[in-house]
Amino acid sequence: MKPETWLESLNCAIEGILWAVKKERHLRYHFCAALAVLMLALFFHINALEFFLLVLAALLVIFAELINTAIEALVDLVTDEYHELAKRAKDVAAGAVLVTSVGAVLLGYLVLSGYIFPLFDSQPTLTREPQGTVPVGALMMVVILVVLLKARYNYGSPLHGGMPSGHAAIAFSIATSVILSGSGILISLMVLLLAILVSQSRLLMKIHSHREVFLGAILGATVTLLAFLFFN
Repeated sequence: MKPETWLESLNCAIEGILWAVKKERHLRYHFCAALAVLMLALFFHINALEFFLLVLAALLVIFAELINTAIEALVDLVTDEYHELAKRAKDVAAGAVLVTSVGAVLLGYLVLSGYIFPLFDSQPTLTREPQGTVPVGALMMVVILVVLLKARYNYGSPLHGGMPSGHAAIAFSIATSVILSGSGILISLMVLLLAILVSQSRLLMKIHSHREVFLGAILGATVTLLAFLFFN
């Protein structure tokens, strides 16, 4: 029955939220994460702008998860059989949650890192550049390029196969950042060895070809190197 008053509409909205929280485990996680972030914000006495941004980020993640839940329920109502378009609708909705969650994590880092890690940066990070901007930015660019290339070549699954190897790209991006950050020869060699082992594991498990792993490693290392050269 359609609600006739604003109070009934409000009650329907609250019932929808409670149903979604009860049904979706990930939504409960998002609420718990929002609670933890708010407690940290109050504990560190952050300024009004930072508090607003953190609340906005938390609300966007919860909003995206609610929309995702609504789309899943609607798809299940339309059909209870497997259909490629139904799967795509659910996958895209889940992708929206993933994108907003990653954005919220990055924003949380920008706001709270100056308070949580005072030994590295004693000033609020929204008024100055936070630690690790170039490595994190380079890694995000590598991930975006991997997504675009996998979509372009359109074979394999997101975490299994495809051109190029995302694991190799990310591993060599991190290794390159560590090497260029001046962490010392021993640490650099250890991280480089780890990146090589990650790449080799994709070959041993027959998930990627030598060409896919090689191009992934080149992509990760090159993008990160260029980021350090132009933006550091």
